[in-house]
Amino acid sequence: MSRRTSRPRGPAAPRITSASPCPCGLPTTYGECCGRFHSGSAAAPTCEALMRSRYAAFVVRDAAYLLRTWHPETRPPGVDFDPSMRWVRLEILDTTEGSAFHSAGTVTFRAHYTDDGRPDSLHEKSRFARHEGAWVYTTAVFVD
Repeated sequence: MSRRTSRPRGPAAPRITSASPCPCGLPTTYGECCGRFHSGSAAAPTCEALMRSRYAAFVVRDAAYLLRTWHPETRPPGVDFDPSMRWVRLEILDTTEGSAFHSAGTVTFRAHYTDDGRPDSLHEKSRFARHEGAWVYTTAVFVD
């Protein structure tokens, strides 16, 4: 996801523990799913897994992970989180390539959120590539 804002940093991220359901929507705990990628104890094996973990990083406001998994050629200097925005659900709509046997891939998704309590969504096709052996986010196009 590429959403950035210039609003000031807001309240703390929602409290998610390793035993909480994973925000990415898979039926497992945060610790067993995206949390292990955020902590650095594992790397996302596919571009879909990286997309899910990046979405979860927006939910928990893990800027370090987002920057670490952004291709250095397109990485911004920082990530700002909109204090009025709450990510609520991720839908993976399509993937192309992006497995252990590929060097690139795409994930089309819809990320649902509320902004000052108003529901909305972000529909995006994200591109991923391997960089130094790991999947990284490169660019995206907005679908809607």
